[in-house]
Amino acid sequence: MSFFKKLKDKMSQQTNSVTEKFKDGLAKTRSNFSDKVNDLVSRYRKVDEDFFEELEEILIGADVGFETVMELIDELKSEVKKRNIQDPREVQAVISEKLVAIYQGGEEETSSINVQQDGLTVILFVGVNGVGKTTTIGKLAHRFKAEGKKVVLAAGDTFRAGAIEQLEVWGDRAGVDVIKQAAGSDPAAVMYDAVQAAKSRNADILLCDTAGRLQNKVNLMNELEKVKRVIEREVPGAPHEVLLVLDATTGQNALIQAKTFKEATNVSGIVLTKLDGTAKGGIVLAIRKELQIPVKLVGLGEKMDDLQNFDAEKYVYGLFSNLVEAEEE
Repeated sequence: MSFFKKLKDKMSQQTNSVTEKFKDGLAKTRSNFSDKVNDLVSRYRKVDEDFFEELEEILIGADVGFETVMELIDELKSEVKKRNIQDPREVQAVISEKLVAIYQGGEEETSSINVQQDGLTVILFVGVNGVGKTTTIGKLAHRFKAEGKKVVLAAGDTFRAGAIEQLEVWGDRAGVDVIKQAAGSDPAAVMYDAVQAAKSRNADILLCDTAGRLQNKVNLMNELEKVKRVIEREVPGAPHEVLLVLDATTGQNALIQAKTFKEATNVSGIVLTKLDGTAKGGIVLAIRKELQIPVKLVGLGEKMDDLQNFDAEKYVYGLFSNLVEAEEE
Protein backbone atom coordinates (compact mmCIF):
# COMPACT_ATOMS: atom_id res chain seq x y z
CA MET A 1 0.00 0.00 0.00
CA SER A 2 1.43 3.38 -1.00
CA PHE A 3 2.07 6.17 1.50
CA PHE A 4 -0.66 8.31 -0.11
CA LYS A 5 -3.17 5.45 0.18
CA LYS A 6 -2.30 4.93 3.86
CA LEU A 7 -2.60 8.67 4.50
CA LYS A 8 -5.93 8.87 2.69
CA ASP A 9 -7.32 5.97 4.76
CA LYS A 10 -6.08 7.52 8.01
CA MET A 11 -7.52 10.97 7.21
CA SER A 12 -10.90 9.45 6.36
CA GLN A 13 -11.06 7.92 9.83
CA GLN A 14 -10.39 11.23 11.62
CA THR A 15 -12.33 14.42 12.28
CA ASN A 16 -13.07 15.80 8.84
CA SER A 17 -13.43 19.42 9.99
CA VAL A 18 -9.87 19.55 11.38
CA THR A 19 -8.44 17.79 8.31
CA GLU A 20 -10.23 20.30 6.09
CA LYS A 21 -8.80 23.19 8.13
CA PHE A 22 -5.27 21.95 7.36
CA LYS A 23 -6.19 21.50 3.72
CA ASP A 24 -7.69 24.99 3.43
CA GLY A 25 -5.04 26.64 5.61
CA LEU A 26 -2.17 25.27 3.54
CA ALA A 27 -3.69 26.21 0.15
CA LYS A 28 -1.04 28.88 -0.57
CA THR A 29 1.86 26.62 0.38
CA ARG A 30 0.32 23.76 -1.60
CA SER A 31 0.08 25.99 -4.65
CA ASN A 32 3.70 27.05 -4.21
CA PHE A 33 5.10 23.64 -3.38
CA SER A 34 2.92 20.72 -4.47
CA ASP A 35 1.94 22.30 -7.79
CA LYS A 36 5.61 22.95 -8.60
CA VAL A 37 6.48 19.35 -7.72
CA ASN A 38 3.64 18.19 -10.02
CA ASP A 39 5.05 20.33 -12.82
CA LEU A 40 8.52 18.96 -12.15
CA VAL A 41 7.52 15.29 -12.39
CA SER A 42 5.49 15.94 -15.54
CA ARG A 43 8.56 17.37 -17.30
CA TYR A 44 10.96 14.54 -16.50
CA ARG A 45 10.94 11.04 -17.94
CA LYS A 46 13.47 9.73 -15.45
CA VAL A 47 14.81 10.56 -11.99
CA ASP A 48 18.28 12.01 -12.52
CA GLU A 49 20.62 14.62 -11.04
CA ASP A 50 18.87 17.49 -12.86
CA PHE A 51 15.55 16.33 -11.38
CA PHE A 52 16.97 16.47 -7.85
CA GLU A 53 18.54 19.89 -8.44
CA GLU A 54 15.17 21.36 -9.44
CA LEU A 55 13.46 19.64 -6.52
CA GLU A 56 16.08 21.15 -4.21
CA GLU A 57 15.23 24.65 -5.49
CA ILE A 58 11.49 24.06 -4.94
CA LEU A 59 12.06 22.92 -1.35
CA ILE A 60 14.30 25.89 -0.55
CA GLY A 61 11.69 28.19 -2.11
CA ALA A 62 9.09 26.78 0.32
CA ASP A 63 11.38 27.76 3.25
CA VAL A 64 12.03 24.18 4.29
CA GLY A 65 15.52 25.36 5.27
CA PHE A 66 18.89 24.70 3.61
CA GLU A 67 20.16 22.07 6.09
CA THR A 68 16.85 20.21 6.06
CA VAL A 69 16.66 20.30 2.25
CA MET A 70 20.19 18.89 1.85
CA GLU A 71 19.42 16.04 4.24
CA LEU A 72 16.06 15.37 2.57
CA ILE A 73 17.59 15.27 -0.93
CA ASP A 74 20.29 12.82 0.26
CA GLU A 75 17.63 10.57 1.80
CA LEU A 76 15.48 10.75 -1.33
CA LYS A 77 18.42 9.79 -3.55
CA SER A 78 19.17 6.84 -1.29
CA GLU A 79 15.52 5.72 -1.22
CA VAL A 80 15.12 6.08 -5.00
CA LYS A 81 18.23 3.95 -5.53
CA LYS A 82 17.14 1.34 -2.97
CA ARG A 83 13.65 1.00 -4.46
CA ASN A 84 14.97 1.31 -8.02
CA ILE A 85 12.46 4.07 -8.77
CA GLN A 86 12.56 5.22 -12.39
CA ASP A 87 9.26 7.08 -12.73
CA PRO A 88 9.42 10.65 -11.28
CA ARG A 89 5.74 10.38 -10.27
CA GLU A 90 6.64 7.72 -7.72
CA VAL A 91 8.99 10.17 -6.00
CA GLN A 92 6.06 12.33 -4.79
CA ALA A 93 4.86 9.73 -2.29
CA VAL A 94 8.44 9.21 -1.08
CA ILE A 95 8.80 12.98 -0.50
CA SER A 96 5.61 12.96 1.61
CA GLU A 97 6.82 9.96 3.58
CA LYS A 98 10.17 11.62 4.30
CA LEU A 99 8.56 14.94 5.35
CA VAL A 100 6.52 13.15 8.03
CA ALA A 101 9.63 11.23 9.13
CA ILE A 102 11.68 14.45 9.35
CA TYR A 103 9.07 16.08 11.58
CA GLN A 104 8.50 13.12 13.84
CA GLY A 105 12.17 12.18 14.06
CA GLY A 106 11.19 8.51 14.08
CA GLU A 107 8.81 8.95 17.00
CA GLU A 108 5.13 9.74 17.32
CA GLU A 109 5.11 13.15 18.93
CA THR A 110 2.17 14.70 20.70
CA SER A 111 1.36 18.32 20.04
CA SER A 112 -0.93 18.55 23.06
CA ILE A 113 -0.40 21.28 25.64
CA ASN A 114 1.02 20.15 28.99
CA VAL A 115 -2.05 20.70 31.19
CA GLN A 116 -1.76 19.60 34.82
CA GLN A 117 -4.31 17.10 36.09
CA ASP A 118 -4.35 18.76 39.51
CA GLY A 119 -3.73 22.36 40.45
CA LEU A 120 -2.96 25.42 38.36
CA THR A 121 -1.41 25.14 34.89
CA VAL A 122 0.69 28.18 33.94
CA ILE A 123 1.49 28.81 30.27
CA LEU A 124 3.93 31.58 29.36
CA PHE A 125 3.80 33.12 25.88
CA VAL A 126 6.90 34.76 24.43
CA GLY A 127 7.71 36.32 21.06
CA VAL A 128 8.36 39.65 19.37
CA ASN A 129 5.60 42.22 18.80
CA GLY A 130 3.27 41.69 15.89
CA VAL A 131 3.44 37.89 15.66
CA GLY A 132 -0.01 37.29 17.14
CA LYS A 133 0.74 36.50 20.81
CA THR A 134 -2.35 38.23 22.20
CA THR A 135 -4.65 36.76 19.56
CA THR A 136 -3.25 33.29 20.26
CA ILE A 137 -3.84 33.71 23.99
CA GLY A 138 -7.43 34.79 23.33
CA LYS A 139 -8.14 31.84 21.06
CA LEU A 140 -6.56 29.37 23.47
CA ALA A 141 -8.55 30.88 26.35
CA HIS A 142 -11.71 30.35 24.29
CA ARG A 143 -10.75 26.71 23.68
CA PHE A 144 -10.00 25.95 27.34
CA LYS A 145 -13.21 27.71 28.44
CA ALA A 146 -15.20 25.59 25.97
CA GLU A 147 -13.61 22.51 27.57
CA GLY A 148 -15.05 23.59 30.91
CA LYS A 149 -11.86 24.95 32.44
CA LYS A 150 -11.62 28.15 34.47
CA VAL A 151 -9.12 30.46 32.77
CA VAL A 152 -7.35 33.65 33.86
CA LEU A 153 -5.20 35.89 31.64
CA ALA A 154 -2.17 37.90 32.80
CA ALA A 155 -1.51 41.19 30.95
CA GLY A 156 2.29 41.03 31.26
CA ASP A 157 3.04 43.14 28.18
CA THR A 158 3.00 46.43 30.03
CA PHE A 159 5.29 48.28 27.62
CA ARG A 160 3.50 48.18 24.26
CA ALA A 161 0.82 50.84 23.82
CA GLY A 162 -2.61 49.25 23.73
CA ALA A 163 -1.41 45.74 24.65
CA ILE A 164 -3.34 45.59 27.92
CA GLU A 165 -6.53 46.85 26.28
CA GLN A 166 -6.13 44.36 23.44
CA LEU A 167 -5.87 41.46 25.90
CA GLU A 168 -8.95 42.76 27.74
CA VAL A 169 -10.91 42.67 24.47
CA TRP A 170 -9.96 39.03 23.99
CA GLY A 171 -10.76 38.31 27.65
CA ASP A 172 -14.27 39.72 27.11
CA ARG A 173 -14.72 37.64 23.94
CA ALA A 174 -13.66 34.45 25.69
CA GLY A 175 -15.51 35.32 28.91
CA VAL A 176 -12.45 35.08 31.18
CA ASP A 177 -10.83 37.37 33.77
CA VAL A 178 -7.80 39.52 32.91
CA ILE A 179 -5.33 40.54 35.63
CA LYS A 180 -3.57 43.82 34.84
CA GLN A 181 -1.73 46.83 36.23
CA ALA A 182 -1.14 50.26 34.77
CA ALA A 183 0.85 50.62 31.54
CA GLY A 184 4.59 50.67 32.25
CA SER A 185 4.28 48.54 35.41
CA ASP A 186 6.78 45.85 36.30
CA PRO A 187 5.72 42.71 34.33
CA ALA A 188 6.99 40.46 37.13
CA ALA A 189 4.66 42.24 39.58
CA VAL A 190 1.76 41.63 37.20
CA MET A 191 2.64 37.93 37.09
CA TYR A 192 2.74 37.76 40.88
CA ASP A 193 -0.73 39.33 41.10
CA ALA A 194 -2.04 37.06 38.36
CA VAL A 195 -0.80 33.88 40.07
CA GLN A 196 -2.37 34.95 43.37
CA ALA A 197 -5.65 35.81 41.63
CA ALA A 198 -5.68 32.52 39.72
CA LYS A 199 -5.11 30.59 42.96
CA SER A 200 -7.78 32.49 44.91
CA ARG A 201 -10.32 31.96 42.11
CA ASN A 202 -9.48 28.26 41.82
CA ALA A 203 -8.53 28.69 38.17
CA ASP A 204 -7.34 25.73 36.13
CA ILE A 205 -5.29 27.67 33.56
CA LEU A 206 -3.27 30.90 33.72
CA LEU A 207 -2.21 32.25 30.29
CA CYS A 208 0.53 34.87 30.55
CA ASP A 209 1.24 37.53 27.94
CA THR A 210 4.75 39.06 27.90
CA ALA A 211 6.57 41.98 26.31
CA GLY A 212 7.88 41.53 22.79
CA ARG A 213 10.27 44.45 22.70
CA LEU A 214 12.32 46.47 25.17
CA GLN A 215 15.26 48.81 24.54
CA ASN A 216 17.40 45.92 23.34
CA LYS A 217 17.48 42.13 23.15
CA VAL A 218 19.39 41.73 26.42
CA ASN A 219 16.81 43.78 28.32
CA LEU A 220 13.98 41.76 26.83
CA MET A 221 15.53 38.41 27.70
CA ASN A 222 16.39 39.58 31.22
CA GLU A 223 12.77 40.68 31.70
CA LEU A 224 11.47 37.30 30.54
CA GLU A 225 13.85 35.52 32.90
CA LYS A 226 12.63 37.66 35.80
CA VAL A 227 8.99 36.88 34.96
CA LYS A 228 9.80 33.19 34.79
CA ARG A 229 11.52 33.25 38.20
CA VAL A 230 8.48 34.83 39.85
CA ILE A 231 6.18 32.19 38.35
CA GLU A 232 8.51 29.35 39.42
CA ARG A 233 8.66 30.71 42.97
CA GLU A 234 4.87 30.98 43.32
CA VAL A 235 3.96 27.75 41.49
CA PRO A 236 6.65 25.06 41.83
CA GLY A 237 7.25 23.35 38.50
CA ALA A 238 5.72 26.24 36.53
CA PRO A 239 5.58 27.50 33.86
CA HIS A 240 4.37 24.19 32.49
CA GLU A 241 4.77 25.45 28.93
CA VAL A 242 6.82 28.27 27.43
CA LEU A 243 5.27 28.77 24.01
CA LEU A 244 7.15 30.86 21.47
CA VAL A 245 4.77 32.54 19.03
CA LEU A 246 6.13 33.01 15.49
CA ASP A 247 4.57 34.52 12.38
CA ALA A 248 4.77 31.95 9.56
CA THR A 249 4.66 34.67 6.91
CA THR A 250 8.12 35.91 7.98
CA GLY A 251 9.74 32.63 6.86
CA GLN A 252 13.43 32.37 7.71
CA ASN A 253 13.17 35.41 9.98
CA ALA A 254 10.90 33.30 12.22
CA LEU A 255 13.68 30.72 12.44
CA ILE A 256 16.15 33.42 13.52
CA GLN A 257 13.71 34.61 16.22
CA ALA A 258 13.28 31.04 17.42
CA LYS A 259 17.04 30.60 17.79
CA THR A 260 17.30 33.85 19.79
CA PHE A 261 14.52 32.96 22.21
CA LYS A 262 15.73 29.38 22.59
CA GLU A 263 19.10 30.72 23.78
CA ALA A 264 17.46 32.91 26.41
CA THR A 265 14.57 30.86 27.75
CA ASN A 266 13.53 27.23 27.89
CA VAL A 267 11.04 27.20 25.01
CA SER A 268 8.94 24.02 25.16
CA GLY A 269 6.87 24.52 22.02
CA ILE A 270 6.16 26.74 19.02
CA VAL A 271 2.92 28.43 18.02
CA LEU A 272 3.07 29.19 14.30
CA THR A 273 0.49 31.84 13.44
CA LYS A 274 -0.78 32.90 9.98
CA LEU A 275 0.18 29.61 8.34
CA ASP A 276 -2.79 30.16 6.04
CA GLY A 277 -1.30 33.49 4.92
CA THR A 278 2.02 32.20 3.59
CA ALA A 279 3.18 30.25 0.55
CA LYS A 280 6.26 29.17 2.52
CA GLY A 281 4.76 26.75 5.05
CA GLY A 282 7.89 24.61 4.84
CA ILE A 283 9.20 26.71 7.75
CA VAL A 284 7.40 24.19 10.01
CA LEU A 285 9.96 21.57 9.00
CA ALA A 286 12.94 23.91 9.26
CA ILE A 287 12.01 24.87 12.84
CA ARG A 288 11.50 21.27 13.90
CA LYS A 289 14.64 19.93 12.26
CA GLU A 290 17.08 22.71 13.11
CA LEU A 291 15.89 23.59 16.62
CA GLN A 292 14.39 20.32 17.87
CA ILE A 293 11.38 22.22 19.28
CA PRO A 294 7.93 20.83 18.51
CA VAL A 295 5.37 23.01 16.74
CA LYS A 296 2.40 22.58 19.09
CA LEU A 297 -0.19 24.95 17.64
CA VAL A 298 -0.79 26.46 14.20
CA GLY A 299 -3.03 29.31 13.09
CA LEU A 300 -5.05 28.27 10.05
CA GLY A 301 -7.43 31.23 9.81
CA GLU A 302 -9.07 34.14 11.61
CA LYS A 303 -11.88 32.32 13.42
CA MET A 304 -11.79 31.41 17.10
CA ASP A 305 -11.48 27.69 16.33
CA ASP A 306 -8.82 28.10 13.63
CA LEU A 307 -6.01 27.64 16.18
CA GLN A 308 -5.30 23.91 15.92
CA ASN A 309 -2.94 21.38 17.46
CA PHE A 310 -0.20 20.67 14.94
CA ASP A 311 -0.31 17.24 13.32
CA ALA A 312 2.52 16.17 10.97
CA GLU A 313 0.32 13.85 8.91
CA LYS A 314 -2.46 16.43 8.51
CA TYR A 315 0.22 18.95 7.54
CA VAL A 316 1.56 16.68 4.79
CA TYR A 317 -2.02 15.92 3.74
CA GLY A 318 -2.56 19.68 3.42
CA LEU A 319 0.53 19.92 1.22
CA PHE A 320 -0.39 17.02 -1.05
CA SER A 321 -4.19 16.71 -0.70
CA ASN A 322 -4.69 16.86 -4.46
CA LEU A 323 -2.48 13.79 -4.89
CA VAL A 324 -3.76 11.98 -1.80
CA GLU A 325 -7.38 12.33 -2.85
CA ALA A 326 -6.55 11.21 -6.40
CA GLU A 327 -5.03 7.99 -5.07
CA GLU A 328 -6.97 5.09 -6.51
CA GLU A 329 -8.86 2.82 -4.16
